[in-house]
Amino acid sequence: MATSSTEHMCEGCGVALQTEDKGKLGFIPASALERTPIVCQRCFRLKNYNEFQRTALDETHFLRLLSQIGETRSLVVHIADIFDFEGSIISGLQRFIGGNEVLLAVNKMDLLPQNVNRNRIVNWVQRQAKEMGLKIADVVLCSAKQSDGFERLIEKIQQLRKGRDVYVVGAANVGKSSLINRLIHDYSDLDAELTVSRYPGTTLDFVKIPLEDGKYIVDTPGILYRSRLTELVAPDVLKQLLPDKPLKPAVYQLNSGQTLFFGALARFDFVKGERQSFTCYVSNAINIHRTKTEKADELYAEHKGELLTPPTRDELEELPPLTRHSLRIRPGEQLDVSISGLGWISVNGTSGADVELYAPKGVRVVTRESLI
Repeated sequence: MATSSTEHMCEGCGVALQTEDKGKLGFIPASALERTPIVCQRCFRLKNYNEFQRTALDETHFLRLLSQIGETRSLVVHIADIFDFEGSIISGLQRFIGGNEVLLAVNKMDLLPQNVNRNRIVNWVQRQAKEMGLKIADVVLCSAKQSDGFERLIEKIQQLRKGRDVYVVGAANVGKSSLINRLIHDYSDLDAELTVSRYPGTTLDFVKIPLEDGKYIVDTPGILYRSRLTELVAPDVLKQLLPDKPLKPAVYQLNSGQTLFFGALARFDFVKGERQSFTCYVSNAINIHRTKTEKADELYAEHKGELLTPPTRDELEELPPLTRHSLRIRPGEQLDVSISGLGWISVNGTSGADVELYAPKGVRVVTRESLI
């Protein structure tokens, strides 16, 4: 007989455990029920062997989980990713959480150049969040990887929560579980750790971490947005897509009629404008190849998955076809062209530019105020 959800929950991802069906979420061999901590087979294999099983929550179940936050009096900590800010902000969050306050924690600051002005980044985040309809009580910049800004985040949580539970929300791969594990180590007697990986969809249900005052910090499932390239690519490509070291800006002086390929994942055409520089902020593992626009179609057809990688030809077949986005940067504008999950291209000229960006169909492409 399968174990019921009231008896055992996975301490890694929060899903209800069961011993009957290997193909369903929460499977655990009956013999493993005596282990401590108790985790499902999926989390065990992910943590010990780095084997990933891509899993999607039932949408109805997922929305029901999020809607429960609006029925509470709590503080909501929204973890965002500075590398994919637009793609990691939860669309329509306010309608899920009701009148609860939001503390916006912007993770992965270690990826930005060390000389960036942090006050400027905070002001940029506040403006972008407002434009996206998110009402925030405060902003904290942090890095779960380097433990940077963590004490400041704790101080803000303590200041704002006022004896309430804390719900931590965010898109997949923004570092929620990594930050919460720091909370477990520093502020809880809990022995277990949340399952942490580079793959989306690791946490599958609410995971409650008890606090000394009887309240909880609650981790929630990461939202999977199909508009992010990170949710579309194969696991091997994902490892290359997600930077694990500070970004090295790649500056290209382009004339109109020149093209940049980002592996076979995206293409950037400088269609019209005076010669100017474009600065690319992508993972160091992504190969950037420059060519003439008139040769770009032929180059892509002949060399995608070979000269133009990642991904390989086989992995490329799993992605939607590239679609074109025509964008205009007016004279005097300092804008980024952001490709969700891949990075961004900063347009540095003052004379304006007409550009075309090709990305897999459905991936979010936007222009925004320059981050750096």
